[in-house]
Amino acid sequence: MRKGLFYQFALLIVAVSMVLAGCGANNEPASSGTNAPQESSASGGSDNGEIKVGILHSQSGTMAISETSVIDAEMMAIEEINAAGGVLGKKIVPVLEDGASDWPTFAEKARKLISEDKVATVFGGWTSASRKAMLPVFEELNGLLWYPVQYEGLEASPNIFYTGATTNQQIVPSVTWLLENRGKKVYLLGSDYVFPRTANLIIKEQLKAEGGELAGEEYTPLGHTDYSTIISKIKAADPDIVYNTLNGDSNVAFFKQLKDAGITAEDMTTLSVSVAEEEIRGIGVDVLAGHLAAWNYYQTTDTPTNAKFVESYKAKYGADRVTADPIEAGYTAVYLWAAAVEKAGSTDVAAVKEAAKELEWDAPSGKVKIDGETQHIYKTVRIGEVQADGQFKELWNSGEAVKPDPFLKGYEWAASIQQ
Repeated sequence: MRKGLFYQFALLIVAVSMVLAGCGANNEPASSGTNAPQESSASGGSDNGEIKVGILHSQSGTMAISETSVIDAEMMAIEEINAAGGVLGKKIVPVLEDGASDWPTFAEKARKLISEDKVATVFGGWTSASRKAMLPVFEELNGLLWYPVQYEGLEASPNIFYTGATTNQQIVPSVTWLLENRGKKVYLLGSDYVFPRTANLIIKEQLKAEGGELAGEEYTPLGHTDYSTIISKIKAADPDIVYNTLNGDSNVAFFKQLKDAGITAEDMTTLSVSVAEEEIRGIGVDVLAGHLAAWNYYQTTDTPTNAKFVESYKAKYGADRVTADPIEAGYTAVYLWAAAVEKAGSTDVAAVKEAAKELEWDAPSGKVKIDGETQHIYKTVRIGEVQADGQFKELWNSGEAVKPDPFLKGYEWAASIQQ
């Protein structure tokens, strides 16, 4: 069943959300039988001096290695806001649910949070599969989701705010940088679901336009652990670069087996878009030192706001803990929602969306702004190299926050994939 869903995601980027909504309907309350948007639970999600919000991430399964720390960041933001007086003078009360690395479960839990728990908003998701499973639920029930992870673009839902990077804020500029600095021959490796397949569709068009060469392309299921055959194919192809869109704990197996095969960062550049400081702790710095990643934030990002953020995160969760891009984006999402609610004077979804347009905030990554048209945020692009201490050394950045372009309207070579 899961494998089938992955192929549906890859082939039907937009229509798949309706398919997944059906898959996620098991054990759910019967629908009202109407397609008209219901009154948002957010309109009445505040009472007794409290405002309930949902936190929906994978606390179990293959994605837990990445998502549990985002929960920590969101919880810390809620505690900080509450300590400063709350939102509209009310205490934020989080309602936690486990997506369990299972896309229908994300849809089911999203429906529960909106319909039964009557939360004002939800902070959640990691994979694009989880987001696309939730999207039709939020649109049907007129809920509001804040999604904190970089993704493949080609989407802009009126019921989602995207605080992670879209394609022109991570993938596209990193490919350009690699072609200019590390070579032309690129091997694509990803997990078998919508994000890697769509990202690589975009990358292949970019390679044609910018003089790159496709050396190979492989996909494995989430949770896959045997990369010996693929590593043999990579060695035979002898690429300059492996562009890695594996997700979850598959990265542990791939990088350890790559090292065991005698391939180091000096031999071949590997750039990842889902390996951050938190994953480095799980994989091992001895395995990842020298490899690259493209993000919009690192723990080493030099801003006054980040210094305070890192200090607070470590003070709360332990000196050995690290911050990372999705952690920062989850933290930022909570503050942006709170600011929009304060500006709106209400938790009503329509009012919050209107108040959020062009809203700015000094995030740990630097100043961010919500794009009123797409509900994505302006973000600075960064490419970093893993150091011996498990942190990133920034090799390049965009110099300023980049306006989100989820449908790649600014790139002529992307005309065939724009939707």
